[in-house]
Amino acid sequence: MESTSCEAVTMCATVLRVCPCELCVCDHETCQQVLVHTDSACCFRVGQQVCIEYSGAMTRSCPPQITADCVRPVNCC
Repeated sequence: MESTSCEAVTMCATVLRVCPCELCVCDHETCQQVLVHTDSACCFRVGQQVCIEYSGAMTRSCPPQITADCVRPVNCC
């Protein structure tokens, strides 16, 4: 199903795992693991806190997956 919203959503999370082109993170709001598809995955490290902007679309897979528009490091979300 395609998202019809044009409004970006921001997720604050902690990086749990770094792989080529994807991050596994723990969402601070829901405490759930989320797989984040991003070409900038190699720029981050395990334990780092990040803010992720994405379309709001999330798969219902386990873990859920999103495609990031932007991932930026932060000291605290």
